[in-house]
Amino acid sequence: MTTPLLLEATKTDPAHAAWLEEVGKDLLEWGAASRTEHGFGWLDSSGTLDPDHDLELWINCRMTHCFALASIRGTESSRDYAELAAHGLSALSGAFHDDEHGGFYSIIARKTGAPVDDSKQAYAHAFVVLAASSLVEAQIPGADELLETALEAHARFFESEHEMFADTYSRDFSNCEDYRGINANMHSVEGLLAASAATGRLELFERAAVIVERALAFAKGNGWFLPEHFTTAWEPRPDYNREEPAHPFRPYGATIGHSFEWARLALHTAAGFEGQFSDATRAQERASALRDGALALAEKACETWGIDGDGGFPYTVDWNGSPVVHERMHWVVAEAIGAAAVLFRTSGDAVWEERYESWWQWAKTTTIVPGRLGSWVHELTATGEISETTWKGQPDIYHAYQVTLIPRLPAWPPLAHAVATEARSR
Repeated sequence: MTTPLLLEATKTDPAHAAWLEEVGKDLLEWGAASRTEHGFGWLDSSGTLDPDHDLELWINCRMTHCFALASIRGTESSRDYAELAAHGLSALSGAFHDDEHGGFYSIIARKTGAPVDDSKQAYAHAFVVLAASSLVEAQIPGADELLETALEAHARFFESEHEMFADTYSRDFSNCEDYRGINANMHSVEGLLAASAATGRLELFERAAVIVERALAFAKGNGWFLPEHFTTAWEPRPDYNREEPAHPFRPYGATIGHSFEWARLALHTAAGFEGQFSDATRAQERASALRDGALALAEKACETWGIDGDGGFPYTVDWNGSPVVHERMHWVVAEAIGAAAVLFRTSGDAVWEERYESWWQWAKTTTIVPGRLGSWVHELTATGEISETTWKGQPDIYHAYQVTLIPRLPAWPPLAHAVATEARSR
């Protein structure tokens, strides 16, 4: 087996650490081209703004989050990244914010900043919480106020009787869509963990932990293929979108990338339990259950590697594990690599180191475009050709940039807080 590549081991394998650093810098350069007057736009496959897309809240948040992380890290261009992070904060606090009804618009016009889609989406609001938390860690002026505003708006989606977040409301929060989804809750966990670390509010951590526990229970009850879509009473809807299986946010079947993402979030939450609560025994019990669930979820997802081609994970499978949408999404392999890194770090099982290395090698030869600065092909067919079945262009860098950092950071605290802690220790 090769020299370990993760966390402390990167100190003995500086070539891998340096490669991760270069990949991250390239991604940031690619992403910087998305800046517009009112926020960040959608990039096409050549790295230029796509005129067919207005400005979407989730993309603006994810780009702001990445630039905030870069500014904390203090790279050679840290001032530029801090300015880009501040630009994102200005967009979120300004054009994207609904001053009349609260919350944040889903889409604003690229040229004018006027609302295009004024619905309120829990998925996108979770990213506002994440971005604002990272801005706080980066000490960008106005970040504390934005985070409080974001947390207040995000909490309006929470349904205490189910301990989960609803999905989409009308502009004034008077009407809620007859749908509940696990995706919005997954990113709510990510945002809440980040906000808990940024503010010291343990109740945000506890809310996130309960959601992770519920998601793992849903997965366990379904053979560790996690249901994505639910009724308003949180009953699974296994046939949802069967006629539109390649939907970018609500595909039919099990979404393999989400299995890895949930596994990683469960491990972060487990690590967060340790040392944070006075009831150490109960915290350890919950942490142990989360680690077991994360392992089961990830192992089930691993069964789909190369199931219909020469490597790679299919976007979705049916409930028997057969591929439905065969395309390889860049974010799926990125999340698989990140999960492998944390699984190896927390378990010590060498199989996760081997998978980590193997999946990076596959990404290097298929997904990362050689000679094109920061370019990761968003979607490939099972045989490696560029595809646009689900995604057109290369709109953001969030998954790819995070996986350049995760292997070099501990399982707890969350990413921005861990980056800030590391920066202060230098």
